[in-house]
Amino acid sequence: MAKRKQERRRAKERRHEYEEVWLDADGNELAPEEVDPVVTASAAKTPAQAKGKGKSAPSRGRGRIAQPPSWRRVGKRALIFAPLMFVTVYLIGGSKLTLAGKLLQTVVLLAFFVPFSYAMDSIGYRSYQKRLGQTDKPKQKP
Repeated sequence: MAKRKQERRRAKERRHEYEEVWLDADGNELAPEEVDPVVTASAAKTPAQAKGKGKSAPSRGRGRIAQPPSWRRVGKRALIFAPLMFVTVYLIGGSKLTLAGKLLQTVVLLAFFVPFSYAMDSIGYRSYQKRLGQTDKPKQKP
């Protein structure tokens, strides 16, 4: 279901009529009758775009480029989350566990976190490849 902002944008697109604006080499507006049938791409741009100052249209659905999973990236992530996990175990554990017990519990949590994080990276990368249509076909056995 579309969000409110998306619905407003779609309604606005349906409500307004957009005109094509043709510009000559100097940046002056031309009437549609004055335009040659073959117009170069540079003449069709607005003056700001012709100078390189204009914003390009945002590419829809193109966030970050997903990178293939790597253990090095997962290790860095684990180094970031390890202190956070320890603080959480320390605060939740109360006085029931000793400091060594809390450290051991943090290590156990990291033992689950690291492979799970790598699996999530690989799933995300595979889904990104599928969206692009660049799935690697498995090799067939002869």
